[in-house]
Amino acid sequence: MKQIYLHGLGQNPDSWSKVIEQLEAVEHSMCPDLSKLVQGQDTTYQNLYAAFSVMCDAIEEDICLCGLSLGGVLALNYAIEHPEKIKVLVLIATQYKMPKKLLKVQNAIFRFVPKSMFQQMGFGKSDFLKLCNTMMELDFSDSIYKVSCPTLVIYGEKDRANQNASIELANMLIDAELQVFSGAGHEINIEAPDKLVETLRVFFSRV
Repeated sequence: MKQIYLHGLGQNPDSWSKVIEQLEAVEHSMCPDLSKLVQGQDTTYQNLYAAFSVMCDAIEEDICLCGLSLGGVLALNYAIEHPEKIKVLVLIATQYKMPKKLLKVQNAIFRFVPKSMFQQMGFGKSDFLKLCNTMMELDFSDSIYKVSCPTLVIYGEKDRANQNASIELANMLIDAELQVFSGAGHEINIEAPDKLVETLRVFFSRV
């Protein structure tokens, strides 16, 4: 089974390095750079998802998708459209219906952030803002039922922005369990990699 780890917006593939190494999953895993998937195209969510879908479609074996934030949205989207291909799903700090007010406030703040601050993110400032704007209308509420694989939903205790959505998502999915990481915030793959590895090992061994 191919394991695909998807980083969040503001992260890069290195954000998953410690987790993948400790899981000893390097040989059968991949962590794509989401910013490079849309190089040469408008940086919209629709283009990013289309490029991600092409990548997944080319994989002949079953897939395990593990995504955080933006990565989780992509993973959920693909699992909805291709339930037969996804065997295991891990969604960390993932929204199933985009919080428009939160995104608008976030975008307003980021407009005043210097371009140099975006260098570590992969996406440039204008691309970052455009991507966020094109995600505002996303709403998977009416199609979550299509996901039938075992799913692990995780959020950090301090990540208030994604707490309710994670709880609701776990309740809406057919076969899901919910884990709350005490003391952790949004970027669990960076803040609590050891605990995440332990949690994933237990979950993967069961499913």
